[in-house]
Amino acid sequence: MLGLFLWSDMKTKIMAVMNLTPVSFSDGGRLSGGLDSVLVAAEQHIREGADWLDLGGESTRPGAQAVSEAEEMDRVLPVLEAIKARFDVPCSLDTSTPGLMRQGAALGADMINDVRALTRPEALQAAAQTGLPVVLMHMQGTPDTMQINPSYEDVVGEVEAFLLGRVQACQQAGITKDRIVLDPGFGFGKTLDHNVALFQALPSLCQRWPVLVGVSRKRLIGDLTGQAVENRDLGSAVAAGLAAQHGATWVRVHNVAATRDAMAVMNGLNRR
Repeated sequence: MLGLFLWSDMKTKIMAVMNLTPVSFSDGGRLSGGLDSVLVAAEQHIREGADWLDLGGESTRPGAQAVSEAEEMDRVLPVLEAIKARFDVPCSLDTSTPGLMRQGAALGADMINDVRALTRPEALQAAAQTGLPVVLMHMQGTPDTMQINPSYEDVVGEVEAFLLGRVQACQQAGITKDRIVLDPGFGFGKTLDHNVALFQALPSLCQRWPVLVGVSRKRLIGDLTGQAVENRDLGSAVAAGLAAQHGATWVRVHNVAATRDAMAVMNGLNRR
């Protein structure tokens, strides 16, 4: 049980993305070579400095279609079990599926990272029953529609209001404040201007809550650099370093080594 751990260590933690799907927006199919290839990737992430591994069996890229609960569980649970048997590393489950939350917790998962903020039927109850910390993310719309003309009157205010509403729902379900992490949902139903406004608001949000920031290889980075997905690691590492300076508790990334180096340089040059 991590509990107060979420507040106790102020060092920003690097969470490595492990997409166990064939259709992820940036690295779909990279880990489709079987369990051995997944374990090699996990070991590499840990060697390069990952503090956490984030295991996901459902693509939530723009336009993505839903997968069945059985398929998602078949992708994730054997990997979680194998990683926990071989490595001493905390793992989060990137899922909105109640059954996976319950079974993953039984196999040693350390956190639930839900892009739908526990809004699926029974998800809130399942998460509460596990006793695990939860990440609540904001998304306007659904993965298949979220980037079709996203619109807000006040993106920062509206995102924070949604997240605080979900915090209240969690607390009413028995999930205590020290087990709740917020994620503004960069790229999930947001334009470039929306993403920039939310990023600039991070210092305020991070003063009040543990925050997970995931911008790695997203369109936000492409819009700012003009680079295709496969060439966005440098921009992603810079953004992760800035998020850490703004107080993020986690940065969720694809390239752990580049992120580690960017954060080390930024922290070293900002020492007082």
